[in-house]
Amino acid sequence: MPEAEQTSLSDQDHDEAHHGVFSGYGVASAVLGLVAVIAIALGALIWSAHHNATDERAYQTRVMAAAADWTEVLINMNVDNVDASLQKLHDGTVGQLNSDFEGAITPYREVVRTLKARTTGQIDSVSFETVHHDLDAQQGQRPAAPAALPPELAERTDTVLVVATSVSENSGDKPATVRWNLRLGVSEVDGKLMISRLESLR
Repeated sequence: MPEAEQTSLSDQDHDEAHHGVFSGYGVASAVLGLVAVIAIALGALIWSAHHNATDERAYQTRVMAAAADWTEVLINMNVDNVDASLQKLHDGTVGQLNSDFEGAITPYREVVRTLKARTTGQIDSVSFETVHHDLDAQQGQRPAAPAALPPELAERTDTVLVVATSVSENSGDKPATVRWNLRLGVSEVDGKLMISRLESLR
């Protein structure tokens, strides 16, 4: 075989070998690149989920604080601050509760004024109610609370359970202890948290 032909074949073998090795590196690089992209995407997803969870917990804390603040005014209403307390409670409501406020709260006002009661109350616990849609719910179980405001009026409405205790002292009578078990709807309206539903639980 002529020397030139041998050189040509040798170069061809070298090129084939070179391409074979290069292709192996190329596949490995492509795989590593894909793994890196997946890792970055997964990391971003985890970070986003964590960030969203943190934001949600912070929002729930604000909702519970709003419910506790409103309840605190209600359970500490007495003859000396009844008008200011009612105004503050009314200003903190929205929706149907705001519209029906006078009818719902007037009895409390009259009792306080008639008995000249002095009340001191405290919040015992505040919890965020989460509704799980249970298709196997037993008959007689309390249904999930309806949304207090339609979506076009409120960004969202959440339910908060508040347990409180107040002690009322009337003229000449022994102090009376009152237990409060309230279920409040808290709605976000234009960035402000308002009480949209008031329910007394037994």
